[in-house]
Amino acid sequence: MNDDAKKTALRMIPYGLYVMTAQSKDGASVSAATVNWVTQVGFSPPLIVVGVKRDSGGYQLVKATGTFALNILRKGQSQLAFAFFKPAQRQGDRLNEHSFHPGTTGAPILDAVPAWVECKLVETVERGDHSVFIGEVIEAGVRGAIDGRPDDATLWLKELGPKVFYGG
Repeated sequence: MNDDAKKTALRMIPYGLYVMTAQSKDGASVSAATVNWVTQVGFSPPLIVVGVKRDSGGYQLVKATGTFALNILRKGQSQLAFAFFKPAQRQGDRLNEHSFHPGTTGAPILDAVPAWVECKLVETVERGDHSVFIGEVIEAGVRGAIDGRPDDATLWLKELGPKVFYGG
């Protein structure tokens, strides 16, 4: 296989950007990381999948708690995406200097995002350096009206600049 062709082809898959969050039952541990391998895979019940690096803190917390939230970023929120490229630091009701509140699962919901879903983990597929979490959506929220198509409101990876890639 030509490695350059593989890398280019895989980078042609468009990605939205999200911040996946989780919190331990006792609230002592929290994780928040920008993720982009996300898609809906079922309507009834509503199911989503998210790819998570197996050596990440988020992976460990989701496996331990069985819950997570996806905070959906809107266009113009590149600073929020960049804020969670690094490990989450909690100071009171702020993660990496961004305010949040606990969702119904306890997972942090960022106050600045336009929408979020909370999930219970129903299955994990373990392959390679990432695992796929299959989550059943058990709660969702939207702040305000979304103009136009909802999928057009989502921040895309390509909007972070010409040198920011993932995949390949």
